[in-house]
Amino acid sequence: MKGEDRKAAVLAYKERKVEPGIYAVRCAASGQAWVGSAPDLSTIQNRQWFALRQGIHSNPSLQQAWNAHGADAFAFEIVERMEDEEIRIVRDRLLKEALARCAEALGAERI
Repeated sequence: MKGEDRKAAVLAYKERKVEPGIYAVRCAASGQAWVGSAPDLSTIQNRQWFALRQGIHSNPSLQQAWNAHGADAFAFEIVERMEDEEIRIVRDRLLKEALARCAEALGAERI
């Protein structure tokens, strides 16, 4: 990649719209669900799947289910999106509240 192309790619990445929210990971084989919050929903699935594939996920029950059932048994879904502009100042509090609400509604364990 040429220097100019690289600079343009970096600039585009920095200027992309970040969308915070709540996501769920579901295991079809066991019926289990886990929910988490993320300041950027566009990158969280890759981060979660990477940790699971490496066997280093921070949630032991999710890692055990992944090891037992394999990647094909899992699905990722976005549960709730938040507008970044509206919540920039109170994002953490709103994400925490939404995570608790979604975990209870889905009967899911928090990631």
